[in-house]
Amino acid sequence: MSYKKLLKQYTPEELAESFVFPVKLTPKQQKEADRELAEARQKSEAAMTDEQRLYAGLLQLRFQLEDYLKGDQYDPALTFGYFLDRYLQLNHKKKKEFAKEIQIHETLLSHLISNRREPNDSIMIRLELHSNNLIPAIDWYKLAEKEKEYHIRTDNSLREKESPFVTHSLQLTF
Repeated sequence: MSYKKLLKQYTPEELAESFVFPVKLTPKQQKEADRELAEARQKSEAAMTDEQRLYAGLLQLRFQLEDYLKGDQYDPALTFGYFLDRYLQLNHKKKKEFAKEIQIHETLLSHLISNRREPNDSIMIRLELHSNNLIPAIDWYKLAEKEKEYHIRTDNSLREKESPFVTHSLQLTF
């Protein structure tokens, strides 16, 4: 719709309230705007407390996790262990200290981070409680299940290994 048609339907005040009109900046103006934005962000970040930084980082991790869970694609880099490791990094915790806080053995924590062990329900609940419910146990569960689903779909060697144990399969005609 053209600007003239909009003016016939709406007052200039209504247009100003309802729309954001694109502004063309020269390269010099764009560079200056980018610099001002960067300065404002630095100022804002400098004014944050450690607790606010932690909260912001955990929210970012939660949103990244939720976005990944909403998607259909499996990314082998975004494992339970990856997100757990990021959680520890954001909390500035060493494995030994964190394992003690959620009362699991440090070896188990290392195995979870390196994806050598699958988490059980208790671990996921403890992670939820540790994050003060910021990252729900159900998200940790969905993450573990997304990995499991991928492996079940793609592990043909397991199918070959298990096929001798099925002596009779259904014979269906469609």
